[in-house]
Amino acid sequence: MNSSTALASKSAVYWKGIATCLVATVLFGVMFPVMTDALRYIDPFTFTSLRYLIAGVGFVFLLLQREGVGALLADGKSLLIAWLLGSIGFCGFGSFVFLGQQLAGKQGALTASIMMATQPMMGLLLNALVRRSPPSLPSFLFVVVSFTGVALVITRGDLRAVLLAPQHYWASGLIVLGALCWVVYTFGSAHFARWSALKYTTITTWLGLITIVIVNVVLIVTHAIVAPTRAALWTITPHLIYMGPIAGFAAILCWISGNRILGPMNGVLFMDVVPVTTFTVSALTGIVPGGAQVLGAVMTASALVLNNLYLRRRTRRMAVSTST
Repeated sequence: MNSSTALASKSAVYWKGIATCLVATVLFGVMFPVMTDALRYIDPFTFTSLRYLIAGVGFVFLLLQREGVGALLADGKSLLIAWLLGSIGFCGFGSFVFLGQQLAGKQGALTASIMMATQPMMGLLLNALVRRSPPSLPSFLFVVVSFTGVALVITRGDLRAVLLAPQHYWASGLIVLGALCWVVYTFGSAHFARWSALKYTTITTWLGLITIVIVNVVLIVTHAIVAPTRAALWTITPHLIYMGPIAGFAAILCWISGNRILGPMNGVLFMDVVPVTTFTVSALTGIVPGGAQVLGAVMTASALVLNNLYLRRRTRRMAVSTST
């Protein structure tokens, strides 16, 4: 293979990573308006159990078809770590984000979606914490701008109203915690580099599903939530058709595959697409974001893009200085 062919092949793989991350985040963006309606009939915990059960079945069938029965083995990797990451990524994300969205009410989809756009900054801070290296001053300033934008979305430009309604703190806090869970899960895939993206997703989904179901059962037994009725399950069938096979199976597989190609720090940047998609779908259903929310979304997205450009430029400078 000559250099031009190798370069073309590398470019094709790169654009495949961009395409898969873009598809994933668009599907994620539609997810939140769908959940706004679903949460009127069922609790987020039961819905999360059903959603990942559907997606998990799809992952297993695809894994067996592509990689065979042997792909279900741990292959020298720790199942305990896989279970922990699966629990954080699927149980943590699904439970915290959708409970927060439910508590946030009518504007929950918009609030949750813009929180997803903070994940690149969370990744930056997490990376700095793990490596014990604080972010540079420009990156820190971008973090401040990003979270200022989030604050505008949460408060809708009216801080006084939020102070008079403290339940918004709970809703927003839960959504942020759920977003952080997804960042940890995404970065955790690097620990399983020898596994394919499909294998990592399949095994962590099923291990995480164990945690989800246990939490779900405990909440029902202790009467913290009400067991869903047949009527409720029938009503949410259309929502599950989207959330299971599409936003669960297809979107998550695209997300992990894309991040394997681009790397987590570049992959999570595509979370900027989530609020754009959610705002568009919400507007079509009659829930139009206010001016302060739009400004907040623009601030957050701009901070994320500018920080990414800054990091890329700094990396190139360091590479040049090292080579000389």
